[in-house]
Amino acid sequence: MNIYDIAKLAGVSIATVSRVVNDSPKVSEKTKERVRKVMEENDYTPNIFARGLGLGSMNTLGIVCPDVADAYMAKAVSYLEKNLQGYGYDCILYCSGYDEEDKQQAVERILKKQIDALILIGSDYVPESDEFSNCIYNAAKQLPVFLINGYMEGDNIYCVLVDDFQAVYDVMEELIFCGKKEILFLTNATSYSAKQKLGGYESALLDHQMEIDPSRILFSENSIYQTRNLLLRQRGLSFDAVIAVEDGLAIGAIKYAHARGLRIPGEINVIGCNNSELSISCEPELTSIDTRVEILCKTAIDSIMSLLGGEKVMQKQMVKCHLVKRNTTNF
Repeated sequence: MNIYDIAKLAGVSIATVSRVVNDSPKVSEKTKERVRKVMEENDYTPNIFARGLGLGSMNTLGIVCPDVADAYMAKAVSYLEKNLQGYGYDCILYCSGYDEEDKQQAVERILKKQIDALILIGSDYVPESDEFSNCIYNAAKQLPVFLINGYMEGDNIYCVLVDDFQAVYDVMEELIFCGKKEILFLTNATSYSAKQKLGGYESALLDHQMEIDPSRILFSENSIYQTRNLLLRQRGLSFDAVIAVEDGLAIGAIKYAHARGLRIPGEINVIGCNNSELSISCEPELTSIDTRVEILCKTAIDSIMSLLGGEKVMQKQMVKCHLVKRNTTNF
């Protein structure tokens, strides 16, 4: 039994439970009596989290990401830390790596700190195993868990994500309408986000009565030159457009086109994702799907502050992507 269970049984917010624990004058005696009765019936002993919500004694959030060297992660961490400071909150950052066991250990370690909420950056934290699922669910029994650009259902789990599926679906339609028939999909991950993008790719093909060709779905490391070399090895595979789940993969496709003497966008269109600095550091400059990382982080921060203030927050909030058209497409 935890503070969220007590709040649900008593029909109040977790902030109200914490105020009752701290005997706050802001709560009516009638409400205090109801909440205390529920606590007594369930042998509930308030922990430091319950007290901290009322006293504001922690003012610290935990952030976990796979690798802060990744441009997307670095941008998200920077935005979160800078803007949370404006609310008077400190941050504790753990970098977990991508291995499932390492991610679980990182979550378990950060929960031992005195934090008000946990933020997980990236769809790599959508569990692929029951063990990691249980790790997230157990965390959510202790404090609010916010997942940025990933989705899983559960009490006290709040997800802020972009509509990757629709973004890729819309780009596919643009390519198909302008006559592209052999569209390559480049990915470097099996994460929730990557799967949503692949779903948009495949659904657009099916909706336009076009065949899903497994040979045109390629997996590569997120390396410009390794992606270029992978494409150069694809003898007999023709394609007139490329959609990549990362800008680095897309630039690898641009380098492939240069090596083959293919005109961009005349003979081949290339689209990346994340609208990173890489997209304007190549020639021609890259058309890229902006996955709105700053908007995601702002939405997460607003939701955290509302939740810790005792307000209700939607458990799933979707942000629409934005396509930034540059010189690698002609639609």
